[in-house]
Amino acid sequence: MTPIAATMPARPRARRLGFLVVLLAFAVAGCALPFVVKSQLFLTLMTQAAINAVLATGVGFLVRQSGNVSFGHAAFFGLSAYATALLIKFGLPAEAAIVLAVLLPTLFALALGVVIVRVTGVAFSMLTLAVAQAFHELVLKWRELANGDDGMAIAFPSRVFGIDMATFQQPASMFLISWMTLVAIILGLWLLQRSHFGTLTLAIRENEERARYIGYRTVVPRAIVYAVSAAIASVAGLLFALYNGFVSPGTLHWSLSGEALIMAIIGGPRLVWGPALGGVIFFFIKNAAGDFTDHWPAVIGITLILVTVLLPRGVGGIIVWATDRLTGRRER
Repeated sequence: MTPIAATMPARPRARRLGFLVVLLAFAVAGCALPFVVKSQLFLTLMTQAAINAVLATGVGFLVRQSGNVSFGHAAFFGLSAYATALLIKFGLPAEAAIVLAVLLPTLFALALGVVIVRVTGVAFSMLTLAVAQAFHELVLKWRELANGDDGMAIAFPSRVFGIDMATFQQPASMFLISWMTLVAIILGLWLLQRSHFGTLTLAIRENEERARYIGYRTVVPRAIVYAVSAAIASVAGLLFALYNGFVSPGTLHWSLSGEALIMAIIGGPRLVWGPALGGVIFFFIKNAAGDFTDHWPAVIGITLILVTVLLPRGVGGIIVWATDRLTGRRER
């Protein structure tokens, strides 16, 4: 056996172990941050960045596992936030409303996915955009239900799941909740993509006709991928609702879907943690640019162009490349 062949089985194991170690360090660093950093402004920004990262992770999962690009994930983000507000308004216990705020958009996405995953490319992207904009117009025009462009305050009770509601609206504690939710989602997606289902959906992404030819059904797995990505976006919308206690039509606007896609591209959608990294980078570039100019979208656009041209695998891709280079040198 050659030295190269002998090291090949060890490399995937080393990468798996390395991923878990880095994810653990990521979780510990996040938990330590509120105790180290006392700036409420910085913790507020980090909380918003973590919520953005959850949304971007959902979009990235869809791109990675199906090859489809969604311009409509704001639909599930906003539906989750509005569902929380409306269900509580109609008298449902907050705990039930929170569960349903994730479950209902996910079930809707599963039903919708069975229809729209039959098309790909631009057609798929335009259908997702149309769905999101339909919901945006619905809440904008139906003032009796959703209060139109004035938005809705969410009448949370004083305690939710036995936790003081103030906990969800304080930057330090909500950052911890959002950060650990993000870590749990990344771990769950990493395990999912390593499962038989993850392998199957990747095979369908690469060659759907061949997968069908050898006996696999392709519509349902693709619809499930779409529903899982929607569920993650719904979790992000729920976190947004808990933290802000308010929801407006902007949570359903196509621009939010576009921002989530840009986050995934900046971080690297082919990596399970790449979109989360992109979400944090995007948020801080947006806020830093906003301090100097009203034309911050131009700064984001230039950043996207530079990443696309210079780092086609995203910022996460260059990190993986550098790590592989360092690891290779140590092995030699």
